[in-house]
Amino acid sequence: MILLIQYTLIFASVLSLVALGGCFSEHSGVINLGLEGVMVIGALGGAFTMKGLANAPAIVIVLAVIIISALSGMVYTVLLGVACINFKADQTLVGTALNILSTAAATVIVKAVNMHENPDNVSSTIQYVNAKKAFIVKLGKFEFNWFMLVAVIALVCAYVVLYKTRFGLRLMACGENPQAADSVGINVYKMRWSGVLLSGILGGIGGIVYITAGVSEWKFETGVAGFGFLALAVMIFGQWKPVNIGLAALLFGFFRALSNVYSGFDFLAALKIPGSVYNMMPYLISLIVLAFTSKNSRAPKAEGIPYDKGSR
Repeated sequence: MILLIQYTLIFASVLSLVALGGCFSEHSGVINLGLEGVMVIGALGGAFTMKGLANAPAIVIVLAVIIISALSGMVYTVLLGVACINFKADQTLVGTALNILSTAAATVIVKAVNMHENPDNVSSTIQYVNAKKAFIVKLGKFEFNWFMLVAVIALVCAYVVLYKTRFGLRLMACGENPQAADSVGINVYKMRWSGVLLSGILGGIGGIVYITAGVSEWKFETGVAGFGFLALAVMIFGQWKPVNIGLAALLFGFFRALSNVYSGFDFLAALKIPGSVYNMMPYLISLIVLAFTSKNSRAPKAEGIPYDKGSR
């Protein structure tokens, strides 16, 4: 049971961070379907950091990994911002392209680095066995991960920023009616850039949390197994609201955690259900949940629509 709670919380942390990133972007009016790709690039930056700082003090590893992952994700979303905000490209196509590019680019980069260090090593795997320990604090049998605290802080900050600050209210105004926002002096382009970059920061951190959740190495050819899209489902189910997103993340995180620990429960093991079924459960649940709740979902009205300052 403790292991189930532990995995539920860490997977919920991934989903809440990435979903919050999508929330900020869509509240600004830009759909970030490239969150899957942002996660991969954020994970890449964080994994290299852990590999390079394997023998550094724990606090240095934790802070450096979070910062580098956030910056990596943010830099990658610049591609989305330039294409969709400046050049008014189709946001769905750009996001899809970013997802495809990220895994290929990460694989090539990791293989090139591994071959430079050892010509016989042509794998796309990065190991971070020792550095990963910096994020774990033993509380009896429970392994507390500092990323769990990061996710909670992100949820609280997102709520405060969106609903209690001028910046958040202006951001949401640009996602609802950018023409009206512009008419009262709000720089729509600047606000949309802010939303996109924030989504990159949160998505990048979510990526490194995902690849360190249960293993001490990651093969970048596998990407992040659709977790970016699952986070989008969490965002929609959570109605683009931080508190609801946190609760939805716990639900989906629970079903994802089952695939890691089901064999430890006698009644589940007795059912003799293949492990692949448990792996599919969070995605099946997302389809079922969205099928019943999508009619009542209320997305920002202007999301996905390129803003043209000259149109009214």
